[in-house]
Amino acid sequence: MASRRYTIIVADRSSGVVRRATVSLRPFFIAAGVLAALPVLIGIGAAWKAKSEVADLRLSHQELEVENASFRSATTDLATQISSLEAAIQDIGARSALDPNLAKTMDKLPAVVKSRAMGGSTEVDRTAQRTLSALSTPEDTFGMLRTLLESLESRLSIVSRNVDRRNALAAATPSIWPASGWLSSTMGHRSDPFTGDDDFHAGLDIAGERGQPVFATAAGTVSHVGYQGGYGNLIVVDHGFGLQTRYGHLLNYSVKPGAKVKRGDVIGHVGNSGRSTGYHLHYEVLANGKLLNPLQLLSQQKPRAQ
Repeated sequence: MASRRYTIIVADRSSGVVRRATVSLRPFFIAAGVLAALPVLIGIGAAWKAKSEVADLRLSHQELEVENASFRSATTDLATQISSLEAAIQDIGARSALDPNLAKTMDKLPAVVKSRAMGGSTEVDRTAQRTLSALSTPEDTFGMLRTLLESLESRLSIVSRNVDRRNALAAATPSIWPASGWLSSTMGHRSDPFTGDDDFHAGLDIAGERGQPVFATAAGTVSHVGYQGGYGNLIVVDHGFGLQTRYGHLLNYSVKPGAKVKRGDVIGHVGNSGRSTGYHLHYEVLANGKLLNPLQLLSQQKPRAQ
């Protein structure tokens, strides 16, 4: 259908000039339609944009929910690790307490004996320290915290083993007097009680009454029970870490070979067997087969002096 056209005539009465203009209404209606539709189009565009933004927000919210759930789980795991570490620290603290006198006695042990009770690396784990500067996201932070806690757990495990070794050495250190009585002879050179010649005495002689109890001076395993030359009735206890104690001139035995004993257990009784001039206990301490002076290890009150 052809577009209708209209002619507009403008006449100037004073001059008689007449002007004509022909116009079509289609552009006018098109322009009017565009102007009328523009707000609708803008509204539709805004609605689509808002819908897209809402969808993006929902997706972001879901991602944050997943991330927060992951962080909550990671936080719970870290809290559990921290609680475990606190319990381990408290346990190590409780087990590391030693009697001061016993600790001093252990300090007097030969270095080769103490070295057997030592173990574990003392190198500080610096991996976590080197990567601290690389943290950039929460995931990195949680990962770093896990690494630090695992490193602490590893270190505490080493410390715990060292405490156990030290406690085992403490239990194996001959630190108490093996019998009551008086000290009749110390370790060192002396006159032989039978010949009067110069002699080296390998341990302590503690004189006492017949049948008085003889005590194991540390935890260990009885390695020998029986008569042996000048020692007479002899008990030997192996304490581990290269430590050994001997109890000679006994009246009888209260243990058998292979028996496990603790510090203070009765293992025999004072006698006068073997090369002896009276009722007493002969007591020796050896470290890696070499004699130690028992007096430097004894932490209890001395027996009565003769």
